Amino acid sequence: MLRLAHLPSAFYAWRGREYAGARSWLLVALALLLCLLMMLSLALGSASIPLEQIIATLLGGEAESAAWTNIVLKFRLPKTVTAMLAGMALGVSGLLMQTYFRNPLAEPFVLGVSSGASLGVALVVLGAGAAGGLLLGGLNLAGDLLLTAAAGLGAALTMTLVLLVAARIPNGVTLLILGLMFGYLVSALVSLLLYFALPERIQAYINWTFGSFSGVTSAQLPVLALIVVAGLLLAAAQVKALNALLLSEDYARSLGVPMRKTRLGIVLATALLVSAVTAFCGPIAFIGIAVPHMCRGLLGSSDHRLLLPGTILAGACVALAAGLIAELPGSHIVLPLNVVTALLGAPVVMLVVLRQARGLS
Repeated sequence: MLRLAHLPSAFYAWRGREYAGARSWLLVALALLLCLLMMLSLALGSASIPLEQIIATLLGGEAESAAWTNIVLKFRLPKTVTAMLAGMALGVSGLLMQTYFRNPLAEPFVLGVSSGASLGVALVVLGAGAAGGLLLGGLNLAGDLLLTAAAGLGAALTMTLVLLVAARIPNGVTLLILGLMFGYLVSALVSLLLYFALPERIQAYINWTFGSFSGVTSAQLPVLALIVVAGLLLAAAQVKALNALLLSEDYARSLGVPMRKTRLGIVLATALLVSAVTAFCGPIAFIGIAVPHMCRGLLGSSDHRLLLPGTILAGACVALAAGLIAELPGSHIVLPLNVVTALLGAPVVMLVVLRQARGLS
């Protein structure tokens, strides 16, 4: 029998197991929601396809209509997988940056990392003249790799500059302002390239900046998947260090966390994730900042052992939902993806800012 003195500790241990079980069920619910959104993404569009026909096609059979088989395998399946990978990558990159900088508004777009990746792509596409059109179209593997490498280099350089500034300036608000200035500076360089570029390249680049999950082909998809999975694995290797960084770098060092190695791992993971999505899908905003906050509120925890898988699942769900809304099922109208992500993500950011302001007052 338990003694009375042991009842409180036993009660709290039971409550802890209960909360852990509830959070596990929340992760299962997110996984089920992801499966539902995947099927909706495959079924809905300008032409609706019955669910049983999609399942038969995915299992290697033939749909009643050959057109349905082509639509699912050549267009909707690559688009769906691309959206999932992009949502995972952007959500996790936002989580990494918010934890490292201990700032709820930190994310690749706000701190200029996405702008750096865009500059790398712009240098290749706009600076290469007619050859840039072939690269932007992704007609060969070399073009895909070159675009990704250029985006990764731009993202890594910008992230390194931000980290160097962060080492000297502990104030989070000042860091965000400087990150925005980095973004404006990079945007000015892109505008200069646009000014001297050929008209057809300007239009192609502008269309690319709208963001889209539909431009990745089946041949390009393995390259995107390989880079995103590598970035996710690198992020997963930093889980213990990220939990220690929730308090401060000094606290993390006192626990024996190798900060130089951790910082390098965060930079590389963020650069891989952001560059892959930016190169293949365009500069997609708001997913990186909104999804980590949604997961913290949903899971009620700051433990990255829960947040990382939750962010991966929620990021994929949000990206799929944004892709569905952008394509307006039943019509031939396709909205710019960044418009939809802004409509979904901006309210989350405003709620975070209002909550922070309420806590300071």
